[in-house]
Amino acid sequence: ISTFIGRPISVNFLFGAVIGLLALQSLLSFVRVRLFAVVSERGMALLRTDLYEKLVGLGIPFFEKSRVGELTSRLTNDVTQVQGIVSITLAEFLRQLIILIGGIGIIIFTMPRLALTMLATFPVVVVAAMFFGRFIRKLMKARQDELAQTNVVVEETLQSIQTVKAYTNEWYERNRYVTRLQSAVTIALRAANMRGLFAAFIIFIMFGALFFIMWRAALMVQAGTMPAGDLVNFVVFTGIIGAAIASLGSFYTEIVSAVGATERLFGILEEPSEIEVNEHGPQHSQLKLHGQITYRNVRFTYPTRPDVEVLKGIDFSIEAGQKVALVGASGSGKSTIMALLQRFYDWQEGDILVDGQSIRSYDLTAYRDNLAIVPQEVLLFGGTIRENIQYGKPGASDEEIIDAARKANAWEFIQQFPTGLETLVGERGVKLSGGQRQRIAIARAILCDPAILLLDEATSSLDAESERAVQEALNHLMEGRTSIIIAHRLSTIRDVDRIYVIDQGQIIEEGTHTSLSSRPDGAYNNLARLQFESIE
Repeated sequence: ISTFIGRPISVNFLFGAVIGLLALQSLLSFVRVRLFAVVSERGMALLRTDLYEKLVGLGIPFFEKSRVGELTSRLTNDVTQVQGIVSITLAEFLRQLIILIGGIGIIIFTMPRLALTMLATFPVVVVAAMFFGRFIRKLMKARQDELAQTNVVVEETLQSIQTVKAYTNEWYERNRYVTRLQSAVTIALRAANMRGLFAAFIIFIMFGALFFIMWRAALMVQAGTMPAGDLVNFVVFTGIIGAAIASLGSFYTEIVSAVGATERLFGILEEPSEIEVNEHGPQHSQLKLHGQITYRNVRFTYPTRPDVEVLKGIDFSIEAGQKVALVGASGSGKSTIMALLQRFYDWQEGDILVDGQSIRSYDLTAYRDNLAIVPQEVLLFGGTIRENIQYGKPGASDEEIIDAARKANAWEFIQQFPTGLETLVGERGVKLSGGQRQRIAIARAILCDPAILLLDEATSSLDAESERAVQEALNHLMEGRTSIIIAHRLSTIRDVDRIYVIDQGQIIEEGTHTSLSSRPDGAYNNLARLQFESIE
């Protein structure tokens, strides 16, 4: 029996000590797994939150050059890959690194000559890691890009599923998806080949070096310059170091693979934000606009089409409380005029003023709080009718919501649903008819109580009876508010204060309905005659 500090050590003591060490190791393993799980889950939740805040804070031009499926892939696939590295691979990598450093430290302290021979192989390994790592990172980034494209295909197919089925093109969409998926698989296999070559290189170099050192150590033992016990210790620690190196090589390639996903995530985070988004929402705005609007020689080209000038010196003024209509053929620039007023884009020349001040000088969130829009194609959120109307004024009371619904001629059909305001509208409002969706959007705008109201043919989806009632409500709503109406049906704008006829990005006529209709060869008169003749 051995002794410890002058006292004999019993077998029971050794057994108890081993059990204690096992218990300590088990506890430390639990703490390690738990700690990395907490760090990874909370860290990834923060990363997802930051990414989402960044996305919703970006400007419209960013989304015009990006695809929804690709952005969704970054929020899901890329973050999931990074999470796997943080929660599992990184922990094991650090664990094996500590074992490697500890083993090398012991060998350096006990057998310095052999240790120096071993360390001479490390620069070769580092250079190889840098070489292989660069290619693996590029390939994995390309793989993530291809996976994002598969998401784009899925998103497009599901959004257009009625068209797909109407043309019986399920096979075509299936082949489109498989083609993208096979491309991602091909790139992933190329990356796997690089990882395999790196692992083979590490095994050959490191284990070859270790066996060479063991051969030298055996010669030293044979020559009597090294005790046999040191050789045994060296073999044991060499085995530990070799296992650690093999694991580190595998973990390193996985970490490098995740770097490609990380670069894609930082690509979003580094985009300039339009507004800063936080959990509390914008502060209560003290900005109350009157609604006087002036366009001064505004010229504009879209970022995605810099060679096509959409607006060519737009000049007009709207007094506060006036109702103005924009008339013209599709693509003439009417919607662009509205988009610039909402500051979705920055124009290249001229200026847009509201209440005598350039809209660029206003705080963007406070400024947009004074605007409301009813688009031609309404896409509702997949919640309840209450939530969709309340979107115009979060926190609005039931009385305010019901009043807005009544004014929009929506309350009658809402009451017919068994659950009333709690009725689920389905994704993008598919459970409601086009006219019902339009009236929900009008109610949302009414609830917002804006200084400037933007209507993009807001009554286009209503039947004749509903259109009359809603038009009356809109006329009442527009009183005292600056209103800009994009009109396709000229019968809806006979009573506006001013009509601007837009053609190829320029104002070619302006006046009231009566004055413009009296011009025999005028553009407005021709449009009116064509519409009314088609009705007859």
